Amino acid sequence: MLDIFSYSFMVNAFIVGVLIAVCCALLGVVLVLKRYSMIGDGLSHVGFGALSVAAVLNFSTPLYIALPVVMLAAYFLLRITEKGRVNADAAIALISSSALAIGVFVASINGTNIDLQQYMFGSILAVGQNDIIISVVLTVLVLAVYILFYNKIFAVTFDEGFARATGIHTSVYNIAVSVLTAVTIVVGMRMLGTLLISALIIFPALTSMRLCKRFITVVISSVIVSVFCVIAGLFTSFYFDDVPVGATIVIYNLAIFLLFTCLSFIAKFSKKK
Repeated sequence: MLDIFSYSFMVNAFIVGVLIAVCCALLGVVLVLKRYSMIGDGLSHVGFGALSVAAVLNFSTPLYIALPVVMLAAYFLLRITEKGRVNADAAIALISSSALAIGVFVASINGTNIDLQQYMFGSILAVGQNDIIISVVLTVLVLAVYILFYNKIFAVTFDEGFARATGIHTSVYNIAVSVLTAVTIVVGMRMLGTLLISALIIFPALTSMRLCKRFITVVISSVIVSVFCVIAGLFTSFYFDDVPVGATIVIYNLAIFLLFTCLSFIAKFSKKK
């Protein structure tokens, strides 16, 4: 069974997958509780558009083009929703649909040779050394933010108005979460794809909330669920050749979500008795 680690591309996929799973879980709890979870879907579409444009322009490393574009999009989304000019869901829908259309249009230009399926659904082979470096740095930053500013993140997540009244610069923490989410999505979508990366942000948090009631237990449970699903998905994809890794990871997330939901119903029923 350990022969899976004899392949360098699988080792790369495991390292990046586990690190991205940790980041998605930690950031996802904040985004879901703030009812801003669909930002992952919007930013992944922006990433697809940026990667398509970079590929058409023959950039050797499209990742370095997509990163700043998605980070700017995350900041722009946050600012226009904070100002109240556009509702968050409307702003995300506007940007995501526009970016997706630009990406498809650019990729379909005659004379270009872009593997749309790799961008849309991800590929294990797309993960390289650059992704590992970015993933390690990203994970360190996310963990540092959580550990050093845990109480402030807790306050901003549950009651932003009260946090602002106590002197916390809520916009700073919102921007930090948005930018870190943007980087996580750009790196993660290379393995899971544009259409599926947002699931890794949403599912672990929602799954954990079925049974866990405290913020810290939700965070810990989300990380465990997220990492387990990524590892299980990679093993399944490796030993069953025709199974796409991104879809497999999401299906594992769905299965555990349904399991936790059933367990929560059982727990509520037993309490009533």
